[in-house]
Amino acid sequence: MVVCGDDGLAHRLAAELRGVYAEQVTLVVSPSERVARQPVVGRARASGLLDRVSAAVTRAAGTGNGHGSGMVARATAMGGRTTETPGSIRLLEAVEVSEAVLAEAGVDRAAALALVYDDDETNIRAALTARRINPRLRLVLRLYNRRLGQHIEALLDQAAALASGGPGGEEEFDASTTVLSDADTAAPALAATAVAGTTKVVQTDGLMLRAVERPPPGPGQVADPGLCTLALLSATTNDPAGADGSEESGEQGPRLLPDERAVAEATGRGTVVLETVSYTGPSLSTGRGPVPLGSLLSRRLRWSFAGLVGCVVALAVTSMAVTGEPPLRATYLTLLDLFAINNPAIGQPTGRQILQLLSGLVGLLLLPVLLAAVLEALGTFRNGSALRKPPRGLSGHVVLLGLGKIGTRVMIRLRELKIPVVCVEGDPDARGLATARRLRVPVVLGDVTQEGVLEAAKIQRAHALLALTSADTTNLEAVLYARSVRPDLRVVLRLYDDDFATAVYRTLRAAHPHALTRSRSVSHLAAPAFAGAMLGRQILGAIPVERRVLLFATVGVAGHPQLEGRTVAEAFRAGAWRVLARDASAPGERDRPPGPETDTQARTPGLVWDLSPTYVLRPEDRVVLAATRRGLAELLGRRRRETTGG
Repeated sequence: MVVCGDDGLAHRLAAELRGVYAEQVTLVVSPSERVARQPVVGRARASGLLDRVSAAVTRAAGTGNGHGSGMVARATAMGGRTTETPGSIRLLEAVEVSEAVLAEAGVDRAAALALVYDDDETNIRAALTARRINPRLRLVLRLYNRRLGQHIEALLDQAAALASGGPGGEEEFDASTTVLSDADTAAPALAATAVAGTTKVVQTDGLMLRAVERPPPGPGQVADPGLCTLALLSATTNDPAGADGSEESGEQGPRLLPDERAVAEATGRGTVVLETVSYTGPSLSTGRGPVPLGSLLSRRLRWSFAGLVGCVVALAVTSMAVTGEPPLRATYLTLLDLFAINNPAIGQPTGRQILQLLSGLVGLLLLPVLLAAVLEALGTFRNGSALRKPPRGLSGHVVLLGLGKIGTRVMIRLRELKIPVVCVEGDPDARGLATARRLRVPVVLGDVTQEGVLEAAKIQRAHALLALTSADTTNLEAVLYARSVRPDLRVVLRLYDDDFATAVYRTLRAAHPHALTRSRSVSHLAAPAFAGAMLGRQILGAIPVERRVLLFATVGVAGHPQLEGRTVAEAFRAGAWRVLARDASAPGERDRPPGPETDTQARTPGLVWDLSPTYVLRPEDRVVLAATRRGLAELLGRRRRETTGG
């Protein structure tokens, strides 16, 4: 396996392939002095990054077993000095991914190549070169542009098909191309974590999997397992010294895919259950409709108009009592006096003259109110195509920090869930500002570490804070300041470093035991999906359980003795995998490229979710699995060894 990248996802992916799937991995990275955007604590510590990554990869691969699992070759592809350090992943430094670098990395004899650079153009150029070098290569690309990704995937698959001699050719081989986005993989989980009661969603190709986190049942209550129980949450979730801040939680951490006995014996532990599985089309509005009337006038102006209307009614009623005029005529005369277009009440009773003077005074008060309303309405229309400001009186919303790739996807997801959101961004040229403007999402421009910026986002009345900038220290500083303003605020912060995440979580829980704190790593959420795609499995998505990950994948039953010929109940392996559904569509329809949205919806009913525990899995079946990373690795590893006779 060859992995090429310049940020944390590449290192996570390499460790995943080596430590979980026991693959031989070559990691191509930029030279140390060029890795300036590595999302680690304190970016100034970029020097010596590869040495720390090597040590981390060694620990992840479990090389401390006394057997010595190989060497890490650290070389400079441009002819620099080559050194070797203990480890299990070959490191190759390269300024750019040229044909020579790919050849040096062994792409011509590799099984799969992952291109996970942060730049779409770099990944596409390298993918085209790699496909020409090795038509048999399985490609996994990280692309942010969804539409472009679909075209590139079709193009590279077509090139591989032609190289194999066409469908059914003698040289046909598995050289699939998979385009993934770390932002799309992580956004549903991050959005769901920020809102209590919001389900965690994995959606792809018309399929939606919904999992909901439920609190422990009370005394005398029985927990509802839903369709099935996916995980038992950490027993120490409410303990300030709990382990939710780390990904390797140990015995005190969550228990993935428990059996019925473990669920029945668990006390005081929340659960993650599969509640419903259905398709719902995207409900995202374009935000280009008419401006709501309520947004034209502020609350103060609306109260001013209400007071003036009350004065007019009172004057009209008084006029009826003093002059004996009928209601309609009394109201008409009052309005004429109000607008100063009635004749002076000379020679009329004193009461009528006093009412005319009072009406004129109310008319004078009306003029500035009308002028303010006109100016405010004009400003509202003028700002209709500009960034919106948080509306007055907003409460119960989510404050989102950062409108980069991840923040933009999370913002869109919150809009789909119809959750009010206010974004904070310090870069006036951030890529997500155009999307926020189109969706009419309020944005506060300013440095989140400066005083007054979070207050402008109405943090004191917010429901949750999502800190998703690329700097761990910025996210932590924003969370600490927000907690000083609102101690019970629900916070979710993006942290790359696991040890740092553990320390932050435990400290925040100790300081604010009654407030919910969660930390998430985007690269940790995305790496399992990329690794599964490199191994030729269709990973539908991942659901985070605290800082662990539960994968959803489609797997063919043929060739897997753990599944083939077994009943659904017998195929269930607690803590490893569980069969959720069977694809009942015709084999020719399963791998058909997704067409229009209606076509995608039409194919969804092919999945049968209410499988009987006694159903026997046949070789021609394809099933949807919920699996842990190691469970999926075991499935793939056994099949590979049996195929090779090892």
